Amino acid sequence: MGNTHVGVGIGLVVGALALQVPAAVAVGDPSLDIRTRAGSPSSTVTVSTAACGASVTYGKGQSEVAGAFHLFEGEEKGVLTGQFTVPAGTEATTDTVTVKCPPRVKLTDSYTLTARQPDGAVEAGFGDTDSTAPHLAVGGVLIAAGAAGWLVRVRNRSRAQGT
Repeated sequence: MGNTHVGVGIGLVVGALALQVPAAVAVGDPSLDIRTRAGSPSSTVTVSTAACGASVTYGKGQSEVAGAFHLFEGEEKGVLTGQFTVPAGTEATTDTVTVKCPPRVKLTDSYTLTARQPDGAVEAGFGDTDSTAPHLAVGGVLIAAGAAGWLVRVRNRSRAQGT
């Protein structure tokens, strides 16, 4: 009976964690990672890549909006990372970032800039309402697994009391 509780608990924890993982959709070059907190004027954009190779420790980057920046080896060996700041007064647009590193590696990707800094409260939830089908499917599987575990427990309890 103790194993049943542990198994159901582990299943529920794993299921809850699975619901928290957002689905990542790669746009552009998947080996170029562009991260920005706000994506608006005066925000900092971080660009990183592992496509240059483990022996490369330097790369050059070019943003259409912010201009040139440099990439250096970060905390992880083989991963080059660089930052630039989006200039104040930049209009909402799509910024294309190009990274070059030896020997003849060129990566290009884009991200979207918004017109202003976000303000107000943050909306909570699982994200876009168009992507609820996977969440509902995983939730249904978790409920079915819990119901099956309960049924096994009740059945084993009735057998133990009957003999």
